[in-house]
Amino acid sequence: MSLPNRVIEALRCSVCAEPVALDGRTLRCERRHSFDLARQGYVNLLHARIPAGTADTTPMVDARAAFLSSGAYAPLAEAVAAAGSAPGLIIDAGAGPGYYLSRVLDSAPDAVGLALDVSAMALRRAARAHARLGAAVWNLWEPWPVGDGVASVVLDVFSPRNAAEFHRVLAPGGKLVVASPLPGHLVELGDLVLAVDSRKEERLEAALGGLFVRESGVEVVRTQPFSAAQVRDVVAMGPAGFHLDRDGRRERLDAATGREVTLAVSVSTWRKRDDVQ
Repeated sequence: MSLPNRVIEALRCSVCAEPVALDGRTLRCERRHSFDLARQGYVNLLHARIPAGTADTTPMVDARAAFLSSGAYAPLAEAVAAAGSAPGLIIDAGAGPGYYLSRVLDSAPDAVGLALDVSAMALRRAARAHARLGAAVWNLWEPWPVGDGVASVVLDVFSPRNAAEFHRVLAPGGKLVVASPLPGHLVELGDLVLAVDSRKEERLEAALGGLFVRESGVEVVRTQPFSAAQVRDVVAMGPAGFHLDRDGRRERLDAATGREVTLAVSVSTWRKRDDVQ
């Protein structure tokens, strides 16, 4: 696997912000800064170590891949694909293994995708998730190694929200699709997962309202049976996966049984405000 040409055109050198070109298996800018493509097809543009507990680990990524492949979040993926389908470049901020981005690309035959994530372990999978997808390791809280106004869509599914970078990389009139948990999401799993802030939607509006206008939104809410394996994977794949050795959580998770679990997620679409910089 390699990077699609349109993805390379959108990327910038993470040292000097100049455009890059592919030279064999290496991305280079005119100032000769270089970044090798991993054999799995992604490129690591970081030049600083990431603190422990920041990037998803191999067990977390394996749990996420297993859970998503089970189809438990298929209704959410369908809602994200419906909102995010558009021609051009689609950037998934915090793409993980590329599950949602690949579903959007399936519905948008004239689009290419760029998966950004701080976890190289996740992007090993993302780089192979779709033929029109390229993947780059990056810390989303830092200025992105992506050109101005190059994207038609940015996806943010359960991920950090760098509103300024969302706005900068989107073309005029571009749209942002955000999926965030609602109160009641996975509530049956108790303290095995992190509780959802009841003011999450309010904080979302505060974070994005100055740079984006909310156009529409849907709520994906349903209660469905989870197998014991799905319960274990959905806990291990999220932020709680960093803390399974606390408070007897691992033992309780190992003993988990199947149960009814609620999926409750808001999928909102925001249009870039072109009257602000």
